[in-house]
Amino acid sequence: MKNIYTFAAQPAQRTVTIACMREAKAAGRKLIQTTANTAEEARAVEAAGIDMMVCDAANAHIVRAANATTFCTAAVKMTEFPTYKDILRESFRLLHLGIDAIITPRSFKVVEKLAREGIPVMGHLGLVPRKSVAIGGLRAVGKTAAESLELYRDYKRLEDAGAFSAESEVIAAPAMAEIAKRTSLICVSLGSGSGGDVSFLFMNDLCGETRSAPRHARAFGALADMHDAVHAARIDALNAFKAASLEGSFPAKFETTGMKPEELDILLNELAKIG
Repeated sequence: MKNIYTFAAQPAQRTVTIACMREAKAAGRKLIQTTANTAEEARAVEAAGIDMMVCDAANAHIVRAANATTFCTAAVKMTEFPTYKDILRESFRLLHLGIDAIITPRSFKVVEKLAREGIPVMGHLGLVPRKSVAIGGLRAVGKTAAESLELYRDYKRLEDAGAFSAESEVIAAPAMAEIAKRTSLICVSLGSGSGGDVSFLFMNDLCGETRSAPRHARAFGALADMHDAVHAARIDALNAFKAASLEGSFPAKFETTGMKPEELDILLNELAKIG
């Protein structure tokens, strides 16, 4: 653990810092990142010793309250904070909550402005799903030399803009490996092979909560089946409760509170007077 002060000037500890990430990159040591958007997920991240987590900005207060130590990046949605003033205000709100960095797929110019304010920024390169219409849909990026070279130039532009990291999504693995060697950015690989600096999977994908996970995701758990079993058990319990209530076996005498006979007699007499 590293001792730090948050942007709100509060003492805290972190699993890793940006300096730690750079040291790990230089040493070839892989870090691990996943998502967390509920208190339960955030606590699981901490218990499992995951290095880094990403949350939606709207859930930042829940995630940080549940997990006070894991390096946390919050995703700021483009459409909700369209202007520079909007994203700047939201970034400082998140940093005040104890969030460590923000991730945005916005322009290099916006990244540069945020970085100049001392805000740690993770960019988003490769397949950016929200921008997929511009590249012909949801597809891998960097499968040709020409596209890989242009992608490399984008990494250098993002680096020059002052970002510390880039979520690197669905990039051809050989291209990712070569680009990661040639940029100081912490390359967070999501579906881009093992050549990045950080291995990243979404919580719901790696836990097996989704029935149609993307090809690059591997389910290391079977929570979807467990959720189905819990759902079925819930319905069984509701049906049993309904049946017991209607047939009169619930509530049983031991599940209710009685009265002394003399107190009941007094009650009945008083109620009779009232009418």
